[in-house]
Amino acid sequence: PAMDYAGLAEAAAEKMELYRRDPGGWRGCRRTSEVSVSWRPSAEFAGNAYRGEGIVPASPRDVWECIKPVAGGLRTKWDQNVKDFEVVEAISDTVSVCRTTTPSAFMRVISPREFVDVVLIKEYEDGTMLSAATNVEHPLCPPQPNFVRGFNYPCGCFCVPLPGEPDRTQLLSFFQTDLGGYLPQTVVDSFFPASIAGFYSNLTKAVKALKA
Repeated sequence: PAMDYAGLAEAAAEKMELYRRDPGGWRGCRRTSEVSVSWRPSAEFAGNAYRGEGIVPASPRDVWECIKPVAGGLRTKWDQNVKDFEVVEAISDTVSVCRTTTPSAFMRVISPREFVDVVLIKEYEDGTMLSAATNVEHPLCPPQPNFVRGFNYPCGCFCVPLPGEPDRTQLLSFFQTDLGGYLPQTVVDSFFPASIAGFYSNLTKAVKALKA
């Protein structure tokens, strides 16, 4: 039976809206000048959900240009956790099935991973942009021998315009990822906060380069 990709994508977006409206239970674990990272146990799998919140010094349009999940997008250039990103199948104008590969990380303790997700893009009336995703299977994406297959549970990024501040954007992101393989929990627990802090730091550099 065919997977209902559009339905799964919608459900992931609804979860993101729920997470955004429900600020309770998050515990801070890392703070930099660019982002505060918090976590709580995931309701989706036996790991943690992470929340990153920060202000990026650029317009929502420029921030979105850097993070939007499209083939040939800027993400592979600046995000050290994204090696390759490809659209496997476009389901509609706003929904696509994508494959992302990640390089080895954490001094090679974490070997290269691959993720297959359905991704939805949504624009709200106030100009907020959302990219939401969740893991799926796709006949064109059997597991590859050189990668460990990881699984993203409902995750996403909100680019939120700040009223009266056209050159600043609130970026709210939620990550809940099962890296797969046999990683010690301590490695996983220290990898994500560091990785999210790196995401915001590299994004800030990327938007500055875009404007230059």
